[in-house]
Amino acid sequence: MKKNITRYVFYILSALPVGGVVGGMFCSCSDFLNEHTPQGTLSDEQVKSPTNAENMVVSAYAIFTSAEDINSSFSMWNFDVRSDDAYKGGSGTSDGDVFHQLEIQQGVLTSNWNINDMWVRLYNSISRVNSAIALLNESNYDLKQQRLAEMKFLRAYAHFLLKRLYKNIPFVVNENLTYEQYNSLSNRTYSNDQGWQLIIDDLMEAYNVLPETQADKGRPTKAAAAAFLAKVYLYKAYHQDDEKSNRVTSINEEDLKKVIEFTTPGLYTNYALEEDMHNNFRPEEQYENGSESIWAIQYSRNDGSTYGNLNWSYGLIPPNIPGATDGGCDFYKPSQNLVNAYRTGADGLPLLDTFNQKDYDKAADNADPRLFLTVGLPGLPYMFNKNYMMEESSIWSRSNGLYGYYVTLKQNVDPALIGQYLIKGSYWASSMNRIVFRYADVLLMRAEAFAQLNKTDEAINLVNQIRTRAAKSTQMIASYPTLYGVKFYVTNYKGSYPKDEAVRIVKMERRLELGMESERFFDLVRWGNAATTLNKYYAEEISHCAIYTTAHFTADKDEYLPIPYEQVSASNGNYTQNIGNW
Repeated sequence: MKKNITRYVFYILSALPVGGVVGGMFCSCSDFLNEHTPQGTLSDEQVKSPTNAENMVVSAYAIFTSAEDINSSFSMWNFDVRSDDAYKGGSGTSDGDVFHQLEIQQGVLTSNWNINDMWVRLYNSISRVNSAIALLNESNYDLKQQRLAEMKFLRAYAHFLLKRLYKNIPFVVNENLTYEQYNSLSNRTYSNDQGWQLIIDDLMEAYNVLPETQADKGRPTKAAAAAFLAKVYLYKAYHQDDEKSNRVTSINEEDLKKVIEFTTPGLYTNYALEEDMHNNFRPEEQYENGSESIWAIQYSRNDGSTYGNLNWSYGLIPPNIPGATDGGCDFYKPSQNLVNAYRTGADGLPLLDTFNQKDYDKAADNADPRLFLTVGLPGLPYMFNKNYMMEESSIWSRSNGLYGYYVTLKQNVDPALIGQYLIKGSYWASSMNRIVFRYADVLLMRAEAFAQLNKTDEAINLVNQIRTRAAKSTQMIASYPTLYGVKFYVTNYKGSYPKDEAVRIVKMERRLELGMESERFFDLVRWGNAATTLNKYYAEEISHCAIYTTAHFTADKDEYLPIPYEQVSASNGNYTQNIGNW
């Protein structure tokens, strides 16, 4: 089913010229086109033609699907296993051992392949985008400015992913760098605050040009740029500019006001919360690019190739169900701590402190309906299909219980749709889009900024919009109370709250709404709460997952990945390793 521009891959990633140290990539747009044109060398006029410019733009979009894979997903699920939301999963600790090291924050080496692999893939993406920008700057046609805006958006996206992972990165914002200039880039040219500002600068150029709507759903709109600006300003607000630590030294009010500005409802007149949260995580065409999807990575099927432009980056996540998902690897398993977070009290509100609580009991406890849309639990149907009842057995845990028996639902597809929306190749893949910015996140970012600015009533009103929708999100699970004895109970907050309490409420709501969407670890680092939260989590989660016996999060080190050894070695002394690493 053809549905978006990113299904066309015009150029082959592995054929690109290699050189330089930033992701091992350097190429000019004319070299790129000449090397990949069967007819031979192109003239300057041909290189600068609108057709070639458009092809380069499409190639830049395409790399954001073709450059990721099961071990380096741009969704970041592989790296969210560092959070208290998820266990790594798989067959045991040696299955994806480098991710096990990240999960327990022990034995992580700068030479680990996964740390370098993500760096290379994202800088490859930036190289492709910069080639498109360079060619667009030399071209002249009606769509030139809009396409430049789209490319600035994509460049900001790649830099954003890199900065959240590594903090101190080289910024490739000059698309006309020479080979020598590439090799002299430093990862410490800019402070942390200045780095965020560089991303903002690209996004502001995009925001000022992008249209309200796009015929091709994969292209960003003005609202997508606004949502992205709000997110970057929210990260920037929590200042971490002490070079000797990763601590939050202050929270900047001017940055928070920018979050408010770019989450103004008038910017999102084309968007709204879905009636049911689960609609955001369904592969059928009628649900994709829905009212809540502001910008999504587009995947497709039946587009003329063997497998289509499928999402292979979730290939390790499906469980290993005999006769259905045979070969499923069962990675990215929800934690007991996350499940407990969805318990609600007698007042229908969450228990804000998820530690030192008894485990959720579906027969006795009230729960937020979002639990059953986020986590598959024993005794309930997998992906809402009664032909696949979950249980505490090896079918639902390749590790025989080491990582528990829960299964994530947001990335998975009903086995009844195998052959339609769930395809078996080397691994499992689906055509389901991955939403990068959804409207619920915009509301929560706005709520967080209001709470931090002590406008707590405004913050709580926004949280209540999310909770009102949560209470209605039962289309797939309406029969669960009758058939399986679970108890739905979620209510809105009432009255006024002091600032500290309002901030806690917003943070909790982010976890409940965005659970298993790979935001949690980065939120903890952004807030400066990672060490405290995760060390407490390790201590209490040992009884559920024995891998945490030796786990320890070291503040001012484990918040960010180390700069890959291979990159530091090739940088001619221009890269400085992150603190706490060697």
